[in-house]
Amino acid sequence: MEIICEGCKAKLNIPDDKLPEGQRVSVRCPRCGKKLILDTTRARPEVSGAAVVESTESGSPGDIPGPAIEEEVELPQTEGTFGYDVEENSVLNSYEEGVKLALVMNNDEQQTKKIKEALEGLGYRYVPGNNTEKAVGKMRFHRFDLIILSDYFDNVPLEKSHILNYVNHLSMFVRRKIFVALIGEGLRTMDNMMAFAMSANLVVSLNDLDKFSIILKRAVSDNEKFYKVFFDTLKEVGKA
Repeated sequence: MEIICEGCKAKLNIPDDKLPEGQRVSVRCPRCGKKLILDTTRARPEVSGAAVVESTESGSPGDIPGPAIEEEVELPQTEGTFGYDVEENSVLNSYEEGVKLALVMNNDEQQTKKIKEALEGLGYRYVPGNNTEKAVGKMRFHRFDLIILSDYFDNVPLEKSHILNYVNHLSMFVRRKIFVALIGEGLRTMDNMMAFAMSANLVVSLNDLDKFSIILKRAVSDNEKFYKVFFDTLKEVGKA
C-alpha cells in the first residue's frame, strides 16, 4: 500500500502484511519521523491493503474520533520497503545550499573513476547511484543538477532503463533543471539528434571517456546559454 507522509510528503510503500485489517494503527515515517495514523476499518472493501490516513495536526492521536489505536506498527527502514535510505540520504541533506550534485550510475570501476575525476574538476559533488532502486529513491527526495547514466547499468540497456523512464516522467519544469548525460559504446559523442531521441541532454561514447571533462563542460555551458532567457523570464515573473 502506498501513502504520502503529511510531514515531508515522502511516498511510503508499506507491505500489506504489516497492517492488521480492521484496526487503527500508527506508523512512523522513516524519513522525518512523523507519526501517521492509519485506519483500516474505513478502507474500501474492494481494495486490498487499503487504509485511510488520518491527520494528527489538530491534536494528539488519542484525540482523533474513532476506535482506539490498538498498536504501533514498527516498519523496517529499508530501501526495499520505502525507496528511501535514511542513512544515505541524510548525507545528501547535509550538503550546503548551492552545491552542485551529480548522480552517477555506472558499473565499471575504471569508467566511474574517470567520471568522478571529471566531475570533481568541474565543481560537482559525486553521488553514486549504486543500483536502480537506490538511484530512483535518491532522485525522489533530492534534486540533482546532473544525472549520468551508463548503458547496461544494473544489467539493463538504456532503452529499457527504469531510471531513464523515471526522469522522462518528471514534470517539464523539474526536468529542464536537470542535465542528463548518457554514456554507452554505441552512442555518438555530442550527437544532438541522438540525444533528443533518447530524451537526454548529452550522449557520450565510451571511446571518448578520457575527454569527458571537456565534453561535459562544453555541453553544460551550451545548455545553460540555451535556457538562460527562459529561466531569467521565470525569475522575473516569480515562477523560478
